[in-house]
Amino acid sequence: MTAVQIIRSEWTKIRSVASTVWTLSLAVVVTVALGMLISALSRNQFDSMPVRDRLAFDPTFVSFAGMSLGQLAMIVFGVLVVSNEYSTGMIRVSLAAVPRRATFLFSKIAVAAALALAVGMCMSFAAFFLGQAMLGPHAARIGDPGVLRAVLGGGLYMTLIAVFSMGVAAMLRSPMLSLGILMPFFFLISNILGNVDATKKIGRFLPDQAGSRIMRVVPGLGDDTPYGPWGGLGIMVLWVIAALAGGYLLLRRRDAQ
Repeated sequence: MTAVQIIRSEWTKIRSVASTVWTLSLAVVVTVALGMLISALSRNQFDSMPVRDRLAFDPTFVSFAGMSLGQLAMIVFGVLVVSNEYSTGMIRVSLAAVPRRATFLFSKIAVAAALALAVGMCMSFAAFFLGQAMLGPHAARIGDPGVLRAVLGGGLYMTLIAVFSMGVAAMLRSPMLSLGILMPFFFLISNILGNVDATKKIGRFLPDQAGSRIMRVVPGLGDDTPYGPWGGLGIMVLWVIAALAGGYLLLRRRDAQ
């Protein structure tokens, strides 16, 4: 098969599976709706906030409050894209049709990543503009310093979350095992390590903790993080590369099953 045929095949696989379409749709709805809700609540509570909190108030980041749940759907999407073929047994057919495993894996990831990027960007811009509408007089504008970077970064962050999940799923092959590791990692372990004083310096280098810096415009008071927004995204990219490399190496060494 030619590269174009492989890409078309992977696109057909993704769009023909209803669960992946619904998962991406859910990511958008949850992210935007929760962001609007938190933004509306923040507007109502702004005047009663302590002065310290008002000084550190980041209207752009507030509109991205739904990203924490939206990334759950992106994780599920990334896992399903790769592991569905293992759970159904279709991986044998796919590798018979495309025996070059690097071509097979990275064509699948490229197609899924492009879709995740398109959805992530739409999600990030929608969350920002609708969230700022809810914030009213406390809103930021897209032309304000750092805001456009944060909005574009939100789309990149969600894309990298999905691609990281694809790499983990390629290593583990099982959707249940992949989700059983990724969900606690992002929603429990990372939060604990990032918020406990004894482990905070370690937690800030985890993929989600580092990557989410790109969505911040106003730094928190007393923030001593040793990297900036793009540095944090760079750390997340390194995690993604490591996950993809691990997925490829294991795919190359073992039989399809």
